[in-house]
Amino acid sequence: MPSPELAVSPGALTWSVQEGWVALSSASVGGGLVRPRWVANLTVEDGFARTDLDAYVAERLASTPVDAALAGTALLTAADVTRVERAGEPGPTGDVTAWATVGVTKPTWAAREQAEVRDGIPAPGTVNIVVALPAALTGSALVQAVGTVTEAKAQALVAAGVPGTGTASDAVVVLCPEGEEVPFAGVRSPWGQAVARAVHRAVAAGLEAHPWVDDGRVW
Repeated sequence: MPSPELAVSPGALTWSVQEGWVALSSASVGGGLVRPRWVANLTVEDGFARTDLDAYVAERLASTPVDAALAGTALLTAADVTRVERAGEPGPTGDVTAWATVGVTKPTWAAREQAEVRDGIPAPGTVNIVVALPAALTGSALVQAVGTVTEAKAQALVAAGVPGTGTASDAVVVLCPEGEEVPFAGVRSPWGQAVARAVHRAVAAGLEAHPWVDDGRVW
């Protein structure tokens, strides 16, 4: 089954997804366990405050190759998505591909004491990661894969000296085809290791190209 295809437009990354693929995502638009026909990663202005996110995404997708009328998943970020980093890693029966847009102006530790907490739609994420692998995963393995992505991202950030495990609203999409399902995708499983290595390389490349600058703030 053909893997999702990436297209780059001004301020937008879009992946066309064939029927028969599933995704697990933390995205604000089209997140959860879904069957998307597209995935989008969109740059928004700093201070973005719109709450009608479905309508906003549909407006933005009008100038891209994907059809917003179909079900899809959208990520938002203040980072320039055209600076996307891609990394591939061989898995047991095919390659895992990870794409990362990396901006870390507002890093945070997940369990930081006295961190600002608020309800409502979070500020746009600055580290967004999309992963596609050619193996079908069980529901629990999809959850494991999202955890693997998050651990690999955090490892890359800490190794680069960033004071945090991410930003307050990073988002992840893991895509896989339907079929005979693999039950494991944790960091020491064959598929999980391929996911971890691809994500780590993509995030590390993003940090190398656009390093974190210490301004004395940890959010």
